[in-house]
Amino acid sequence: MSINFVEKTEFEFIEQIRSRYALQKIGDDCAVLPKDSKTDLVISTDLLVEDIDFKLEWTTPEFIGHKSLAVSLSDVAAMGAKPVWAMLSIGVPEEIWKTDFVERFYDGWFALANKFNVELIGGDVSKTPDEIVIDSIAAGETKRGKAILRSGAKVGDLIFLTGELGGAAAGLRLLEKGERYEKSKYKNLLRRQLKPNPQTEIGQILGAKNLATSMIDLSDGLIADLNHICRESKVGAKIFDDKIPDQFDLEKFHSVFNSSEIINFLLYSGEDFELLFTVNPKKKSQVEKELKNCKFSHVGEVTSSVEIIELISKEKSEILQPKGFRHF
Repeated sequence: MSINFVEKTEFEFIEQIRSRYALQKIGDDCAVLPKDSKTDLVISTDLLVEDIDFKLEWTTPEFIGHKSLAVSLSDVAAMGAKPVWAMLSIGVPEEIWKTDFVERFYDGWFALANKFNVELIGGDVSKTPDEIVIDSIAAGETKRGKAILRSGAKVGDLIFLTGELGGAAAGLRLLEKGERYEKSKYKNLLRRQLKPNPQTEIGQILGAKNLATSMIDLSDGLIADLNHICRESKVGAKIFDDKIPDQFDLEKFHSVFNSSEIINFLLYSGEDFELLFTVNPKKKSQVEKELKNCKFSHVGEVTSSVEIIELISKEKSEILQPKGFRHF
């Protein structure tokens, strides 16, 4: 059997590779490997490519350095793990190498790494023909057998979401319209796209206290990432539209975005890097207690309708298709 790339999404390709080669450890935000008798190691890798994941005219080297680590730390957080080390490789064209880009890039990377005591243990630097390519690897630690997987959601579990949604997508749209960070009055939205913050502390709390039955970080969009949990857990979900927390109340931005754009930001657009997790109803009060100083919302429930995601509003209910951000 050959692999056909034509009209194939990245998720379909990964699933085909996973099935063809019986790769049982693929399917979560990180691979889980035993470290010793008490500890597991979770490892994630991310690739950032110029003009696909960032544009130099939109951002700064410091922001790119920060984001290259943030996306990997978000994966570690989604496993309920404590980040411990990272590896970083970067390829740059010669004209970029001759500037201070690389030094400033590492300044941004280390500013975030130092915040969470992440040690850089290796990597590589190389020349590329014309665009910047960044390979980020991060690792975290959990108690043996306690990493939070996507496959643990059960019918009746409550669905929770940290933070707010839509800010990163709104920031991207502003950048596409010509907005630039230095002179913008929408810096909060632009920062969500250019300098996202991984929910590392919340991930560690949920992992250490054994509170979440499943978890994923929101890199591809609420519905697409919720669908990953539904597929791996063989369940469905219903989401209440009036419970979805929107970034900075996007309704205030009707002069900039139309209603359909705002709905798309909330449901289908990625890179907010919040955490979506499920909880046994018996542990709801404990979650509320442990996260009392954090922003999070109860947005839905896990159902028995396998891979069916339903949006519930006052007027109607609607089955949603799991579309989201795609690299292809």
